[in-house]
Amino acid sequence: MAVNRVPVLKRCRSLGLDPIYLGIDKKSTRGAANGRRPGKKSEYGLQLREKQKAKFIYGVLEKPFKNYYLKAKQMKGQTGENLMMILETRLDNVLFRAGFARTRQEARQIVDHKQLLVNGKGVNIPSYRIKAGDVIEVKEKCKESVRYKDILEVTGGRLVPAWMTSDQENLKVTINSLPRREEIDVPVDEMLIVELYSK
Repeated sequence: MAVNRVPVLKRCRSLGLDPIYLGIDKKSTRGAANGRRPGKKSEYGLQLREKQKAKFIYGVLEKPFKNYYLKAKQMKGQTGENLMMILETRLDNVLFRAGFARTRQEARQIVDHKQLLVNGKGVNIPSYRIKAGDVIEVKEKCKESVRYKDILEVTGGRLVPAWMTSDQENLKVTINSLPRREEIDVPVDEMLIVELYSK
């Protein structure tokens, strides 16, 4: 799998992105989001930047990202909103949103290490798409791990989206409904991404 070796905070600066959206504490970043470069960007440049931001936030590479766009285009409703909903309902993102991982990267590692059950069945695919009514739970044998105690100490105050119910004591999350665009607090203009792929 391709790995981007550019330091996370450097990428945040280049995209003008607050590291808090990646689960990184503001105190340790020293103004990493103040990276807006001078000069006017072209229309293409603005569209490309939004796509790069979305890919970076969710940790998705170009090929699967384009596949998500094509899938979103086939669905009912607005393509941009569908795309954001697809990204938000990835299993690794749900784990991050529920507060069971400090970052999406850590969430992917937890999924890869086969520590999760979805509706009682083991799932180790970070891109697995959850549905309304799904119940995601950390395996019983992993619940007492020091790792999760450390994670919950950091994420305990994190705001959990209304479309899910997070039971942090039992390390279980229930999906109440699929997220609407207004419930996704990601600073991305998805319409620019749609315009870019529509060319």
